[in-house]
Amino acid sequence: MVDVGGRFFDLPLVEREKHMTTDMTTPVRYGTSFNQTKDGVFCWRDFLKLVCDPLPQVLPHWPSSPSDFREMTVKYSKETKILFIKLVEAILESLGINVAAKNKTQQNDDDEEMLKEFEDGSQLMAVNFYPPCPNPDLTLGMPPHSDYGFLTLLLQDEVEGLQVKCNDDWVTIQPIPNAFVVNVGDHLEIFSNGKYKSVLHRVLVNSLKSRISVASLHSLPFNSIIKPSPKLISETNPSLYKDTNFAAFLEYLKSCDSTNKSFLETRKLT
Repeated sequence: MVDVGGRFFDLPLVEREKHMTTDMTTPVRYGTSFNQTKDGVFCWRDFLKLVCDPLPQVLPHWPSSPSDFREMTVKYSKETKILFIKLVEAILESLGINVAAKNKTQQNDDDEEMLKEFEDGSQLMAVNFYPPCPNPDLTLGMPPHSDYGFLTLLLQDEVEGLQVKCNDDWVTIQPIPNAFVVNVGDHLEIFSNGKYKSVLHRVLVNSLKSRISVASLHSLPFNSIIKPSPKLISETNPSLYKDTNFAAFLEYLKSCDSTNKSFLETRKLT
């Protein structure tokens, strides 16, 4: 996946710009920076974003060059979806929601319906390319932000650049071969009523090496209402977040600064 993503960014600009648009609802979008419509200073990053579901409808819109791009990316998207579901089962079990019970009689209809929603959920893939930057101290590959979805499975090449905020310090995440970085997103923070916290992260650039990463962002279906799980709410543990949906997020992106955890802050009740 890293290889075919790199070869896409090696294509002539005339080929890549066929997919250039600022319309965030399209199934494929090539562009630069972080939020093209709001960034005063552009970030040192090119990206290709692919909506991955429903696959039969979006696939004809995906790039056909390189020649093996669609084949490799379809395989990768399906495998990451399987991994996402395994992680969701473990997370729900950790929250005391019994969807992962081996004995099906222990599950109730609500649990099965919840897991089915994740299986039918949204998936957006972002292939990121960070070229060498002559003045890396003057810009970022991506500004500090949290991911909007439930979980992000991030595949990095061997070049470091990702940093996460931990106890007021920025910590560089060293790439580990054949491993994913799993980022908790805003939806999981809301769904868990704050038990899981979405991670604030950014990307640095360097003057010597280009860097490629592939982020697979997963959540509930685009038309779902995201809210704290009713199983986690009680008189002693009230809801801490407003209900939200994808449409509200898109409207926020059009009008506001989406760096840091600014959108999530607008969803908090306290």
